Amino acid sequence: MSPSEAQPVTAYIALGANLGDARSTVRQAVQALGTLPQTRLVRSSSLYRTAPIDSSGPDYINAVAEVATTLSPQALLTELQRLEQAAGRERPYRNAPRTLDLDILLYGDITLDTPALTIPHPRMHDRAFVLLPLAEIAPARVGSDLLQAVANQAVKRLIEY
Repeated sequence: MSPSEAQPVTAYIALGANLGDARSTVRQAVQALGTLPQTRLVRSSSLYRTAPIDSSGPDYINAVAEVATTLSPQALLTELQRLEQAAGRERPYRNAPRTLDLDILLYGDITLDTPALTIPHPRMHDRAFVLLPLAEIAPARVGSDLLQAVANQAVKRLIEY
């Protein structure tokens, strides 16, 4: 079966930024997801503001997007890293402030653990800034127990997109 005949897989992508015009960057990145090869943007969450966790710098702007893609998980990761680079992403140290961060949260129902990519994202269940926007667009993917476990984390949903 050629890639054009493959059935699309539903994937969820976390987006975050805290350098420059973070709101604009995240909005543009959501739209850019729909321009990736063999990928269609299905929906995206509201924007959320959160303080950095295990990091420094200004507050983050976060969102989650749902895409339908026939790219493999590794090919999708490569495309996301290309978008990060285009936004000026640098990786001077772990959890450094960033112009754009894109993470694959879920890719269909697969589980993957390689040096380059782990799916489901290994820390997604610990982070309100991931779970709240994911619950907004895919409530069946986030149990109330998970939301309760992160209820003490300060996350503010922004009214405007």
